[in-house]
Amino acid sequence: MGTPAIAGVPHPAGLDVVAATARPARAAARNPGEPRGIGLLYTLPAVALFVTFVVLPLVDGIWISLYHWDGVSPRRWAGLGNYSALFSDGTVASAFAHAGVLIVFYSVLPLVIGLFVASSLARLRVPGGNALLALFFLPQVIAPVVVGVSWRWIFDENGPVNSLLRAVGLGAFARAWLGDFQWALPAVGVIGTWAMFGLVMVLFVGGIQRIPASLYDAARVDGAGPLRELVLVTIPGLRNEIAIAATVTVITALRAFDLIFVTTHGGPGDQTLTPSFLIYTQAFLTGQVGYAAAIAVALTVVVLFVAVAVNRLLER
Repeated sequence: MGTPAIAGVPHPAGLDVVAATARPARAAARNPGEPRGIGLLYTLPAVALFVTFVVLPLVDGIWISLYHWDGVSPRRWAGLGNYSALFSDGTVASAFAHAGVLIVFYSVLPLVIGLFVASSLARLRVPGGNALLALFFLPQVIAPVVVGVSWRWIFDENGPVNSLLRAVGLGAFARAWLGDFQWALPAVGVIGTWAMFGLVMVLFVGGIQRIPASLYDAARVDGAGPLRELVLVTIPGLRNEIAIAATVTVITALRAFDLIFVTTHGGPGDQTLTPSFLIYTQAFLTGQVGYAAAIAVALTVVVLFVAVAVNRLLER
């Protein structure tokens, strides 16, 4: 017969069960880092690729920026000379100023337009909404060279834009948009707005679909109109999507190169010169590889600073 249980005293068999259950827990406590260590092993291939193709080239670029070098002949030590020349170079300041203007077209306008269009599509339940999204996203899957060539024809002196202006009696405003000193940069910016709008739209529409419908119902019960719904429900609910879209579009504006290369080649004059295109011209056209590396390092610092600032701002 089994040992009788005494009130308030655990049965010996129960003690055996508790001890058997506690043994694996004590074993896990003795090796708390083992699962994490195994998990870290799975990241080694990605870390190796990141170090090989991002960290090492970045370090090498910083090292090159400390030399006077044309890419062929022996290097000559420059120290911080390239950086001091960079901060006193008006062309570099102009290139970064142009990038700042492009941020308005590449980031601010797509974000504002995307918010209104995405919230309207969700509110009105427009038929064929998915087809519209696919149409808006189309610029993201077209090669930038194709986009540039197409818009260069659209903005041509005899292209569709000027033909439309002449057809409605506004021929006095027709011009070679990409060759005009005043309008070349805004024209490139319009291309950027068109290209980035689809990406922002897809992010926002996906984000709106995960916002609980009860929040919109509660806002409507309280008498909120479309604008108040946008401000009080949609924008707070899209905080993560706005952060992602703002970061991606701002970085794209700062790194703009392909559209500039295809459409204006930095001209007329230097009216559409951007930091990325300036790096290209300094390294491959004038043979100042060390100076180009210094500009690239400065651009990297600006991109990192802006990305962190945008995320911190949107978190608040």
